[in-house]
Formats: sequence, structure tokens, C-alpha cells
Amino acid sequence: MKTIELIGHVDEHHRLSAQVPPDVPPGSVKLALTVGIDALTDEEDDAGQQWTTAIAREWEDELADANEDVYTLSDGEPVDAR
Repeated sequence: MKTIELIGHVDEHHRLSAQVPPDVPPGSVKLALTVGIDALTDEEDDAGQQWTTAIAREWEDELADANEDVYTLSDGEPVDAR
């Protein structure tokens, strides 16, 4: 069995349409739908990446400062695994 991920469209009459690769032969197929994938657009992916990059840039100096390392391996107490 071969799995192919497609993006399709359901119209107001609840009909599904999708473009499939030419190597898929005509006939019956089994479908699994993920509803609401419009929320995962490329724009939002780009915005998320830009946000992550901006936060990393903002915190870069603070994270690189050795004075911010307030804990060491000798801090704390061993956990009793009983």
C-alpha cells in the first residue's frame, strides 16, 4: 500500500476534490481527512520562524552571559529512587 499526502477542497455540497499525481491509477481509494489545515499556511509558518529568530536574537547576549548561570552540577540534592 502506498501513502500519498494531498491537499483537497470540500465544497458547499460536501464533495471532496483533489489533484492526484499522474502515477496514481484510476479506481477506489481509502481516505483519511484532517480538517482545518487552512490554519497551517506557509505565511503562519514563516511568521513563527521569524518570531523564533527574533526571540533568539533578543536573548542572545543574556544567554551567553556566564553570570546568568546560577546553578551548577553541585547544586541540589540527589533524588532517592526508592
